[in-house]
Amino acid sequence: MAFVTVSGEPGCWDVELARAVAQRLEWELVTEPDLAKMGAKGHAVVSCPGAGRLSRDLPGTLRVHLVAPERIRLDNLIQDCQLSRAEAKVRLREMAEERALVRKRRFGQKMSRPTDFDLVLNAEKLSLAEMVDLVEATVMSQGLFDSGTVAAPESNVAAKEFGRDFGHPSEQVFANVLDFYGIAWDYEPRSFPLQWDKDGKVSEAFTPDFYLPEFDLYVELTTMKQANVTRKNRKIRLLRSIYPHVNIQVFYQKDVQDLVMKYGLPERLAQ
Repeated sequence: MAFVTVSGEPGCWDVELARAVAQRLEWELVTEPDLAKMGAKGHAVVSCPGAGRLSRDLPGTLRVHLVAPERIRLDNLIQDCQLSRAEAKVRLREMAEERALVRKRRFGQKMSRPTDFDLVLNAEKLSLAEMVDLVEATVMSQGLFDSGTVAAPESNVAAKEFGRDFGHPSEQVFANVLDFYGIAWDYEPRSFPLQWDKDGKVSEAFTPDFYLPEFDLYVELTTMKQANVTRKNRKIRLLRSIYPHVNIQVFYQKDVQDLVMKYGLPERLAQ
């Protein structure tokens, strides 16, 4: 699969650009309401706040951002919403504040960075058709039409995200999804002793991958083949028997693959 993500400054016609690109490429168009039900059926054009940031480390993705001077964005709002220029200025400011809050909640920062995007298009100089031509040309030059299963980092290399070291790329994917939807999380915040030697020292412990404080829930991702998870299942059974008050949810390989498919992320990250 390959993805083109399209975002824009408030008042830009980024959704219209995404729709036109999807029609030109004959790819599926996915907007924010569709994210939760999006499946990995084929190449897609994704238009929603923060889509470029969420997918910035994924190969097989072209991140497009649309900009325009304020006068053009005001004209767009006046045309779309039947507003006066004074009303459009107020609405433009409100949209900027709303998007800043969304970015702050999802990614911890209010402003996007130039490195969040691969292709920035200025609507002052380019028509919609010209921008679609540029996106199509870039998709062709990057060979995205030929993308099958998108390549991912080798699983034995710790993935780094938000200044943290993850033990497996699937944990990075899970953290990205949580951040995208504003769900607070801690990574490996606590180890639970499971067995002690004759001197009372801990001889075996278990450290779940994530803790979601809003739900008082620990999450363990198990992406190994099912035949190899027996040892981990034993530890989880011990944890539940020793600490019955602890809520823990285990995501097995199929669960992680379903999560990856649902959010349109690279399948190899779940292997």
